[in-house]
Amino acid sequence: MKIGLDVMGGDFAPDAIIEGAVDSIRHFNNGETLVLLGDESSIMRKLGEMNVDPSGFEIVPTSQVIEMGDHPAKAYSQKKDSSIEVGYNMLMEGSLDGFCSAGNTGAMLVGASYTVKGIPGVFRPALATLLPCIDGRDSIILDVGLNPDCKPEVLLQYGILGSLYAKFVLKRENPTVGLLNIGEEETKGTPVVKAAYELMKEHPGINFRGNVEGNSLFHEKVTDVVVCDGFVGNIVLKQAESLYFLLRKRNISDPFIDRFNYENIGGTPIVGINANVVIGHGISKRKAIMNMVLQTKAVVSANLARKILEAI
Repeated sequence: MKIGLDVMGGDFAPDAIIEGAVDSIRHFNNGETLVLLGDESSIMRKLGEMNVDPSGFEIVPTSQVIEMGDHPAKAYSQKKDSSIEVGYNMLMEGSLDGFCSAGNTGAMLVGASYTVKGIPGVFRPALATLLPCIDGRDSIILDVGLNPDCKPEVLLQYGILGSLYAKFVLKRENPTVGLLNIGEEETKGTPVVKAAYELMKEHPGINFRGNVEGNSLFHEKVTDVVVCDGFVGNIVLKQAESLYFLLRKRNISDPFIDRFNYENIGGTPIVGINANVVIGHGISKRKAIMNMVLQTKAVVSANLARKILEAI
């Protein structure tokens, strides 16, 4: 297994990325390699400062950086030797099994579209992230920002994609699926959400449990998979992050609250493309980078992209 890490992506690159990389390889086994893509001199300098042997990594030098403020499509097409484009090309060629970056999210999505592409039959790929639940398990919510406006058929497919993620990554045998809505009643919601409800109710491939209200999120009764469009999902995600930081600012902390820390999750997989790709938060530092790499490793170990391809 080879996991590619974009060393140049993120607000605190390259130093914080390399620090996280060093921490992550302590969890690697024989036959598993972390590939660092980026400016070679910066990589060697930082590893030297940390007294870490560079031979523990595979290093792929790149000469360009897609900055956080760059226009995604323009930068991706013009910066051919950027760490993001080189990583995607290696992924497409099969020399990487997974790729992760805390860099320009738009460029990461453009790269997925230009190189590995979406799985045939998938209407729109989605960003999926974990929702900590009070009973100790994790639920999954999608989409959380990729597609702000979805048709009913797309929401149905998110239920399928989420079920596959929950089954193969979270190890849920028959994952339950809920549709995020303003009420539990079947008649609630926008025309799109009501139409999606009807499609999910009739679909034999998902264990649909009806509508899920916002006040059920994070509770023990929430379904294993929560489906919504990217507009709503992104608001849920950002609100959870804000709640965590507000509680920490007031010196309120316990093990459950700590699970809302984005650093413990690491990144968000793109589900529905022909490769295993995880996108991290732009403000990621050492711990978040480590967990982004380990999450990518888990997605690769589950062979998620292949399982979705076979199912769709």
